[in-house]
Amino acid sequence: MRLTVRVPATTANLGPGFDCVGLAVDWFDELTLEVSDSGGVGVEVTGEGAHQVPRDESHLVIATLLHALRRWGVHPPGGLVLRAQNTIPHSRGLGSSAAAIVAGCALAHGIAFPGEELDRAELTRISGLLEGHPDNAGAAVWGGAILAWLDGEQVELIQLQPAEGIRCLAFVPDLEVRTAGARAVLPETVTRKDAVTQAIAAASLPLAIEKRPDLLLSATRDRLHQVHRAELMPASWLLLRRLREAGVPAAISGAGPTVFAIGVENQLARAESVDHEGFRRHDLGIGGGVQLLA
Repeated sequence: MRLTVRVPATTANLGPGFDCVGLAVDWFDELTLEVSDSGGVGVEVTGEGAHQVPRDESHLVIATLLHALRRWGVHPPGGLVLRAQNTIPHSRGLGSSAAAIVAGCALAHGIAFPGEELDRAELTRISGLLEGHPDNAGAAVWGGAILAWLDGEQVELIQLQPAEGIRCLAFVPDLEVRTAGARAVLPETVTRKDAVTQAIAAASLPLAIEKRPDLLLSATRDRLHQVHRAELMPASWLLLRRLREAGVPAAISGAGPTVFAIGVENQLARAESVDHEGFRRHDLGIGGGVQLLA
């Protein structure tokens, strides 16, 4: 058996949607798995992370694949050879870990249920539980924009319908920031004023994405996490502020340090006047969800 999976990069939070709003973009990793009765596990990686990721069963895609097969009561094959062509940057806030987890789940589904359509609800549940929050994982599974959260061991997910003409920009630095480190600097409590401001922005964000792009600048305003992470990524914090001062709806992508902007043409055009030295700019559209090809 030979399976190929294509999985998108994602951004999470979009400012106030902390751990619950995710968006897939048209930027993909592609992985091919060869399955046999024997031969052990082999991993080949090209592109992003090629010199960092493990080459055995601890590789995140393989580990996830084996976990999903066990959950479905399927005995793992004797031979697995994974070839990964990675384009999504690692530790930049663009969902590389979620992409690996979703890819592993999709490949496991192809082994366990050959010829069947992907059960996206089940993929969302397993990947969301593994990652700990389903914003990136849910977006990678379904594509587009999503609102998702965990309720015990169940994942609740709402697909949003982005307004026509919405596109994205990603400003990617060379700096890496680990999600665990970015979470460690967050405060345990926030002021009432910040909580109210955050609630207003978070409540308006889905509306802004779906029907009112003109509200995106105010709807991507955050008081919960970005300012507290500024010391970990000062250049990203400065670029974020400059973009927003120019009227660009921008946020730190996930845990950072990528700066992400979303909007229609006239909103994103304002980014042309903002210096982004030290960052690679990527012009992106809304992406589809994971695809499995036999």
